[in-house]
Amino acid sequence: MANTSRMTSYQRREQLIEIGRSLFASKGFEAVSVEEIAATAKVSKPIVYEHFGGKEGLYAVVVDREMRAYTLSLHDALPISQARPRQIVERTTLALLTYVEENAEGFRVLTRDSPKTDPASSFNSLLGDIALRVEDILAEAFKRQHLPAKGVPYYAQMLIGMTVYTCQYWADQRKLSKEQIAAHIVNLAWHGLSRMEAKPELRFESDKATKEAEKQERREIKEIAKRERKAAKEAQSQNNTNKPQPEAKARKPNSSRKTQPPPVIASIAANANRRQTQESNSTSNRGIASIAQANKHRRKLTNCQQRYP
Repeated sequence: MANTSRMTSYQRREQLIEIGRSLFASKGFEAVSVEEIAATAKVSKPIVYEHFGGKEGLYAVVVDREMRAYTLSLHDALPISQARPRQIVERTTLALLTYVEENAEGFRVLTRDSPKTDPASSFNSLLGDIALRVEDILAEAFKRQHLPAKGVPYYAQMLIGMTVYTCQYWADQRKLSKEQIAAHIVNLAWHGLSRMEAKPELRFESDKATKEAEKQERREIKEIAKRERKAAKEAQSQNNTNKPQPEAKARKPNSSRKTQPPPVIASIAANANRRQTQESNSTSNRGIASIAQANKHRRKLTNCQQRYP
């Protein structure tokens, strides 16, 4: 189809780039066709092929322009020789948000689906370059805080990803101002960086945490069982104390078995028997002595009567 208004070749090219950027931003690369691009520009399909060779060529030009605009917006933010670390985080975040604010469609093009034959100068490649520059900044900060440098590349990717995805959400949900959303991003990023541990660990979901939780559970089970046994023992003791004692049954005397006296009584009885025996022997001895003395006097008397008649 022909366009009634005449444009120069440069003007037509710029028109197709603007239309292509708008369509790619709203629908994504795969959903846009050359027919739709030509119809929106009110030109024939050959015009599109003449300028860009097809949809892929137009998409590559749009992405290249947006990447250059994005790179320029960050150019003055990252290389700050005299700035403090937090100031670098704030300025970088604001630079990205400023680009999103001024180039909303271009940012959507960069973050939406891209063709399978993704060019080397794609948005992911650009983010990789930015991540390398962030790594240099983080490496100095890690060195000052005596943190292991092996985690620097991962933290750089985390910061870039967190910021980019937040910008994607903010591009469609602008309930907060640019400065407010930047303050929220910096709040999370900065306070997280300032309180990092040298050897971070998962406190609840790691294998170590699971094993420790199992040990704690076993200790609690043992403690509960111990308390239950103690309570049962105390209850049994209390029941035995309160239970009336049965009367002792009188034992029948056993004629075939002599009752043995207690040891103390037996000792007293033995001593008494010895004293009685001694006294009996003493009395007997005295009686014999008296008889012998009487016999002696009787003999003396008999001798005197025979000598003196």
